[in-house]
Amino acid sequence: MKSDSSTSAAPLRGIGGPLRSSEPVRAAPTRAPAVDLLEEAADFLVVHRDFGAALQTCERAWQGLAADCPAEQPPGVSLEVKCSLCVVGIQALAEMNRWREVLSWVLQYYQVPEKLPPKVLELCVLLYSKMQEPGAVLDVVSAWLQDPDNQDLPEYEALAELHLQRVLLPLGHFSEAEELVVGSVAFGEEKQLDMLQAIHTARQHQKQEHSGSEEAQEVNQEGVTHKFVSLPMLVHQLWDSAVSHFFSLPFKKSLLAALILCLLVVRFDPASPSSWPFLYKLAQLFHWIRKAMSSHLYHLRIRD
Repeated sequence: MKSDSSTSAAPLRGIGGPLRSSEPVRAAPTRAPAVDLLEEAADFLVVHRDFGAALQTCERAWQGLAADCPAEQPPGVSLEVKCSLCVVGIQALAEMNRWREVLSWVLQYYQVPEKLPPKVLELCVLLYSKMQEPGAVLDVVSAWLQDPDNQDLPEYEALAELHLQRVLLPLGHFSEAEELVVGSVAFGEEKQLDMLQAIHTARQHQKQEHSGSEEAQEVNQEGVTHKFVSLPMLVHQLWDSAVSHFFSLPFKKSLLAALILCLLVVRFDPASPSSWPFLYKLAQLFHWIRKAMSSHLYHLRIRD
């Protein structure tokens, strides 16, 4: 069997061309430990649902990234790993109902809001907006949008619109929203008109709600005032009616009716010794009223 001389004679080829025997074989780039920890954290989060372990693994990876990356590592890999670690960490904190710690947890690694990756900032806005606390990210997003380096990013327009819809409008910061739309070069003319119309609609809606709440408050106050005014009048009318009815009854029946009225209004216990002085005075009062009425009738008969 003849050997293929052309095959045996052909030199081995590497990535950059023929590989000479004098050249050392290039080793494959080594993966950073943070990449392995990122995969481990994602496994804890998705597969095992162990959110505490996922968060701790992300923090270990961040500590490893504090050191310089290997020279063989392609540029940008470290940024992608950091962003992915933040995404996993945010999800873990939210699953543990520790969503209020998300913003401070992220900023401890990026130091300033202007350096936050767009994806991380978007997750923070969506999370705090969903939990109805958009004010927590107001200053952070505003600082990020005002940074000149971020205004050239392709994600700038989407983040600005998200900030307007999820943060500024719910908080009622309409003037700041208008400044964002008019002063930003990221929005086209048609987009600006749509967003300005959305701001106008939100402002009118808030005015209607405010006027409606004021009217409801005035109605409630009028109702309470009317109740306080009508209550004394009602008690006075009932008392006059009861007194006139007492005078038209015999003495014993009047005294019994008065006792029943005291039981309903004063709510004292007739069997209690503390109530006896009151009953004694009430009986004396009725005796005096009866005597005065008898004297009055006697004088009327004399005149007749």
